[in-house]
Amino acid sequence: MPVKLRLQRHGKKGKPFYWIVAADARSKRDGKFLEKVGVYNPNTNPATIELDVDGAVKWLQNGAQPTDTTRAILSYKGALLKNHLAGGVRKGALTEEQAEEKFQAWVAEKEGKVNAKKENLSKAEQEAKDIALAAEKEVNEKREADAKAAAAEAVTVTEEAEATEETQAEENTAE
Repeated sequence: MPVKLRLQRHGKKGKPFYWIVAADARSKRDGKFLEKVGVYNPNTNPATIELDVDGAVKWLQNGAQPTDTTRAILSYKGALLKNHLAGGVRKGALTEEQAEEKFQAWVAEKEGKVNAKKENLSKAEQEAKDIALAAEKEVNEKREADAKAAAAEAVTVTEEAEATEETQAEENTAE
């Protein structure tokens, strides 16, 4: 039975959410599966991936073939690296401790990169909010200045109208 590691779609229209599963290659995309290995949510930024690395490595060692997208996800989370290191341990090139140490160092470096990206995204989002707030304040100040100018103009127009009425009234009384 050929086994594939692939994505099984869930979620609603326009908001996909995927399970990463080990399934028979002949089964339907969203049909029966052998084991759920993780979840993938591309709707968040950066995408949320929860993966049972040891379960994925077990399936890879038993001959399961990942699809292209699943291969990229497994590579991103380090499952392919762990599988590679396990092959080195089987051949005697590494000890189990060395392999685990290399894997943990890689995971720590990867977490640093992901956290840096999250910080940059939040910083850029905050800067965009600050720029929008400054523009909005500027527009409000201009609007207030225009309103004050219009009010002052209205006051001067009414004063002029009253003055002309008074002068006309005085002219009428003088006649």
